[in-house]
Amino acid sequence: MQQRNVLQYLEATVKEVPDKVAYEDADGRAMTFREVFDASRSIGSCLAREGFGHEPVIIFMEKTPMCVATFFGTVYGGCFYVPIDEEMPAMRIDLIIKTLQPRVMICDEKTVKKAQELDFHGRILVYEEISALGEDTGRLDEIRREQIDTDPIYIVFTSGSTGVPKGVVACHRSVIDYIENLSEVLRFDRDTRFGNQSPFYFDACLKELYPTIKFGASTVIVPRQLFMFPLKLVEFLNEKKINTICWVVSALTMISSLGALKKETPKYLKTIAFGSEVFPIKQFNRWRQAVPGARFVNLYGPTEATGMSCWYEADRDFEEGEAIPIGRPFENTRILLLDDEDKLADEGEICIAGTPVTLGYFNAPDKTAEAFVQNPLNRNYPETIYRTGDIARRNENGELVFVSRKDYQIKHMGHRIELGEIEANVATDDLISLCCAVYVREKDRIQLYYTGERDEKELGESLKEHLPRYMLPGRIVKLDTMPLTPNGKIDRKLLSGMAAGSKGER
Repeated sequence: MQQRNVLQYLEATVKEVPDKVAYEDADGRAMTFREVFDASRSIGSCLAREGFGHEPVIIFMEKTPMCVATFFGTVYGGCFYVPIDEEMPAMRIDLIIKTLQPRVMICDEKTVKKAQELDFHGRILVYEEISALGEDTGRLDEIRREQIDTDPIYIVFTSGSTGVPKGVVACHRSVIDYIENLSEVLRFDRDTRFGNQSPFYFDACLKELYPTIKFGASTVIVPRQLFMFPLKLVEFLNEKKINTICWVVSALTMISSLGALKKETPKYLKTIAFGSEVFPIKQFNRWRQAVPGARFVNLYGPTEATGMSCWYEADRDFEEGEAIPIGRPFENTRILLLDDEDKLADEGEICIAGTPVTLGYFNAPDKTAEAFVQNPLNRNYPETIYRTGDIARRNENGELVFVSRKDYQIKHMGHRIELGEIEANVATDDLISLCCAVYVREKDRIQLYYTGERDEKELGESLKEHLPRYMLPGRIVKLDTMPLTPNGKIDRKLLSGMAAGSKGER
């Protein structure tokens, strides 16, 4: 039977390994495939009985296996899930609710009180109650008959340039296509044990949640606080025998730059996928030396194209100054590099076509029309491409190499500058852990933030020997800790705000 619904993964796997643990966390909470199946069908039945369908359902729960079951339950009910989390700023949650105008929210016993304090006026359902009601097979069968593969299954909110979050709507077809391609590239199987790093309200968690039900694999939810303690984090990976991680680069560099790999080796890891940021070569090489038997795969892709669109197996050490390619697109994905005149170029904006391109932004037709556009190379029939705002080039092997974000390219002292080039140079210093260069347009100043043991003045003198004058930061600031987003990436927006409000030059 043709795969047209993500829940077919779960339905096939529960017949084969019903008693195997699918999802677990550090607090001893775990669910077998049978328990996930039963709970999700009960939740879907409840939503249907209450008259909800073809609409967003906010999921406001702790990051637990039960939350994952609720995602699937929402899809069983013919709806699409929208995860939020108590660590999100209250204003952001309010904006999401205002955008969605949802009629229903699912909480757990720990979050229901906080949910009642939100500016939400719909029904609040509690997981512990609705997951135990039992399934209504007739209603679920009727929903399944009506579902098509372009029905939405989730909305993930990204940060908007104006401060208003945008809700990316993804459907069954794009997620299935993504999971099939990712699984083939990363070679998942039933013995895969994922270590989940990403919050559930980011699309990055797709890499673990859906392959788990496809293969009958296992996902361990890594506690957030462990990412502040690199050695304990590696010890946790070993304790849980985690063999596969798909993490943002910052999470990996934190471990290697602070010396944890010298004290404890993640001995079970065999697949290390990374993305969302450029991996500093020095830190990448440290990982390869520490875990020589593992496969390292660089992934690239935006939320608007269902997560990841390109891959490259990094199977060698790289020299300082080299960039790890993002490689080539997944099957059924086309990458166009378009210049400022919308013509094909060797270096240009990454534009994505194919099934992975999502449905657009929820309740935001103007913003959707700006980013999801007609392919300018095709005037003959409708063909939507997504304009990423990322710049890439092709190397001598025809592989894609990420260059910069469009908004990381600046004009300073008459020169066009890539802020990433400054960061790459700083990252070669053995005494630097993390770094980020931002541009304060109002002051026409580049400002550099970093963590590590290097003195600010020493770093400034060193950069004078390696960078042209027009690329030198006007101010260098050493931080005790680098601010990170909830997804583990460097918080460039916060640092830009700090730089805009700072005084004096160094």
